Amino acid sequence: MLGWIRAAFPWFDRGVSVESEHRDTPGALRVRELELLLAREERISRALQEVGNALGTTLDLDDLLELILAKLTELVEADRATLYLLDEARNELVSRLVVGQQVRSIRIKVGHGIAGTVAQTGRAVRIRDAYADPRFEPEWDALTGYRTKSMLAAPLKNHLGRTIGVIQVLNKLQAEEFTSEDEAILIALSTQAAVAIDNSRLFLSLIQKNKQLFDTKEQLERKLRDLELLFELERATARAGSLDELVGAVLGQLARACEARGACVLLAEEETGDLVQHVYDAERPSELLRLGIKAGEGLLSAAMSNELLELGDGRADPRYSERVEGRFGFGVGSVLALALEGEDAPLGAIGVFSKSGSRAFTDEDASLLRLVSANVSTAVRLFRADSARERSERLTTIGRLLSQVIHDFKTPMTVISGYVQLMVDAESLEQRAEFADLILKQFDFLTSMQREVLEFARGDRSVFIRKVYLKKFFADITRQLGLEMDGRAIELEVDVDNKGVARFDETRVARAIHNLARNAIEAMAERGGRLTLRGHLEGRDLVIVVSDTGPGIPKEIEGRLFQSFVTAGKQGGTGLGLAIVKKIVEEHGGSIEARSSSRGTTFTIRLPQPERKPDKSESSKPERAPVRNSEGVRGSNAKSPE
Repeated sequence: MLGWIRAAFPWFDRGVSVESEHRDTPGALRVRELELLLAREERISRALQEVGNALGTTLDLDDLLELILAKLTELVEADRATLYLLDEARNELVSRLVVGQQVRSIRIKVGHGIAGTVAQTGRAVRIRDAYADPRFEPEWDALTGYRTKSMLAAPLKNHLGRTIGVIQVLNKLQAEEFTSEDEAILIALSTQAAVAIDNSRLFLSLIQKNKQLFDTKEQLERKLRDLELLFELERATARAGSLDELVGAVLGQLARACEARGACVLLAEEETGDLVQHVYDAERPSELLRLGIKAGEGLLSAAMSNELLELGDGRADPRYSERVEGRFGFGVGSVLALALEGEDAPLGAIGVFSKSGSRAFTDEDASLLRLVSANVSTAVRLFRADSARERSERLTTIGRLLSQVIHDFKTPMTVISGYVQLMVDAESLEQRAEFADLILKQFDFLTSMQREVLEFARGDRSVFIRKVYLKKFFADITRQLGLEMDGRAIELEVDVDNKGVARFDETRVARAIHNLARNAIEAMAERGGRLTLRGHLEGRDLVIVVSDTGPGIPKEIEGRLFQSFVTAGKQGGTGLGLAIVKKIVEEHGGSIEARSSSRGTTFTIRLPQPERKPDKSESSKPERAPVRNSEGVRGSNAKSPE
């Protein structure tokens, strides 16, 4: 601009002399106007440059707006400038004003006053005399003691063209009113102010969103750590075989999660109520100290009656116990402890001691402790409930086993009683000796029964395989069953290979057949029926069949027939009989199957026979001579196969 002025006015370079020579000439006046215009444009250019630089370098919105208002006041030669921002939620313009020593907030409804009108219309307003304008509200002048004369106000519009505020200047210093050039400058700088406000809001929004994302990330990481801790606690609980193992695993996990040097759990014994404190020291993780304490002794004992015990220096607390907390290998500093909730009363307490780096425990540590406390309380209650249930089941099992033994003893005791009565009436010594031998066999049978039940309970396997003559074997069983069926309307039918020989544990297989037969007798006890025993060799298997004409096996237990303690609800039943039968058969490498209907039940046992050379005493083609009492068997009248 200076170049074209010099080109148009060659005498311009002569400076003051030319001006003094031509002070009153029209040319001199024109030069003066151009100089003033040039200076004004330079000030505007510098102001816009400073504001532009500030937009790129200043992050503080207040500083930036103060700079814009200061430059605006200087450029338009105003006494002061004010900036209002639009509060869309309340439809008000808001600005801050210093009155005396107090910072007060100015709020103007949109549509009220000069600034409110500009915000509503979106157009600039120039006023020569504010008090002469009906839109002007003089209340703020009365409040501040300021006298408003001329005014210039323009809207602040963002890049979308929406009004976000109003900027106004008051009282032109060198004239009575603001000019159109002032209005142009105000509009230009208002655009810069709007850009600054939008950028600031965007920047603050990004900062806020970044902070929210960061907070969310921290929360997710904390939740993930909590879930990992809970998962580890669940694994530790599942692996723990005792309460001490459970407590040790929990304390180790808790101490690491809270960055604590030590941790403790105080538990009240379930039966005695005695307090036992488990002390975990991170420097000696494998040495879990178990310490009996008195009520009210130590910090955890105090925590049982508090919602949360939080101490900066545990040793300075009067409840600190050298005998309890002094067991740590470090001096106790910060402490965080919480009661373990029970159903009726606290189960105990849990706490962490001395956060690493001599720091205090945080709210996050307290939240984590509450989470672990709830899980430990649940785990302890479940562990104790499981232990109580195991004790109850163990006692129940022992009772059932004893009941089975007593129930099974009835048959041999009945046989012994019968033979003793026969001995009284026997006239010859030979008969008495025979009865005595049979009685001794029953005692052997009782001993065998006792051994089988104990072996079944322990899961032992012990069979004695030997050669057995089927005729004699079934004859002994028939005699025993005949005594048990005494007085019952049950027919016994026996079909056996008279010359058949097999190899099995005679005592155990007899026990299995007796259990099956006794179940059949009890099933037919009310209405009578037929009990059939069959024994013969089929290929390389010994096949034993026990069938009856009873009501059949109840549908609800068919699929669980050979499981322990499964019974159809018969009086005195324990549910061990068929389980013992299955165990005996499997010990011989055999199989058992059951078929049942409303017309009766049939059990078929197959015992594989070892390969052997033919025995000279055995016929290669054994005769089958079924033995049957055509008129039925009534108790002791049953005939043995001959």
